[in-house]
Amino acid sequence: MGGRNETNVMYFILLRFPTTAELQLLLFSGLLLAYLLTVLENFLIILIIQTNHSLKKTMYFFLGNLSFLEIWCVSAIEPKMFVDFLSQDKHISFQGCMTQFYFFVTSVCTEYILLALMAYGRFLAICKPFRYSLIMNHQFCAQLTAGCWICGLITSSINLSFIAQLSFCDVDKINHYFCDISPLLNISCSYSSAAELVDFILVLIVIMVPLCTVVTSYICIIFTVLKIPSSQGRQKAFSTCSSHLTVVILFYSTTLFTYAHPKVMYNYSANKLVSVLYTVAVPLPSPLIYCLRNKEVRFALRKTFT
Repeated sequence: MGGRNETNVMYFILLRFPTTAELQLLLFSGLLLAYLLTVLENFLIILIIQTNHSLKKTMYFFLGNLSFLEIWCVSAIEPKMFVDFLSQDKHISFQGCMTQFYFFVTSVCTEYILLALMAYGRFLAICKPFRYSLIMNHQFCAQLTAGCWICGLITSSINLSFIAQLSFCDVDKINHYFCDISPLLNISCSYSSAAELVDFILVLIVIMVPLCTVVTSYICIIFTVLKIPSSQGRQKAFSTCSSHLTVVILFYSTTLFTYAHPKVMYNYSANKLVSVLYTVAVPLPSPLIYCLRNKEVRFALRKTFT
C-alpha cells in the first residue's frame, strides 16, 4: 500500500457510532441496560441449572455452558464500549485490542460448535430415543463441551498469531466499536493475504461444519417427526426444538452476514449494525427464549425463588 507509512502502533482509536451527544447518551443507556439484563438472565440460568437436580440433564448442561459463553462474549466487548461513551479518550492499547479480539473470537467459535452439539443432542433425543441416554452420558457431554472450548481457544490463537504480526498504518483508527478481524485487516499496511487465507479457512471449518451439522440434524428431525401419527405428538416433538432453533437462526444468520464474505466486500456501516445484533440483541432474548418455552426451566425458576 504505497503512500501510507507502516508503523508498529501502540494503540488504536475505536470510532464506534458517530452520532450527536444526545443520541450517544441514549445509546449508552440502552446498551448498558441490555448488557446488565443479559448478564443477569444468563447468570440466573446457570444458577438454577446448578441448584436444581431436575435439570441435571444433557440439554441443560449444554445450556449452562451456552449461558456462560453469552456472559463471556458481551463482557469481552461492552465494558470497554461503556468507558468510551463516558470518556473523551477513545484509545485502546495494541495489547488490549489483541486481548479483546482473542476473547471475542474464542466465545464466537465456541458458541458455533456448542450450538451444533445441542442440535445433535436434539437429533438423538428425537430420532434415536433409545440410544440417547447411552450415548449422551454425563462424561461424554463433558468431553464434547471441553472439545468445544479447546477448538474455540485454538481457533482464536491461530487467528491472533497472524493478526498480531501485521504492521498497521499511521491511520490507526478502527471503524468499529470493538477489535474484530475485518476492521483490523482493513487498516493493515503489510501483506495480509496469509492472514486473510487463514481466516477464510478457519471460517469454513468453524462456521460451515457446525452449520452443516445443524442443518443435517434438523432435516433428520423433521422427517422423523412427520412420521409421528398424532398431531399432538408432532407438536410436542417440534416444541422441544423450537427454542434452540430460534437461537441458532438468530446467531448463525447475523454472524454469517459478518464473517462469510471476502475483505473487499466489507461494508463498515452494515457490519457495525449487524455486529450490534449478535453482540447485544441476540444474547439479550436468548435466555428468555429458552426459559419461556421450557416448562422444566420455568418450574425450576419458580422453585428457586419461592
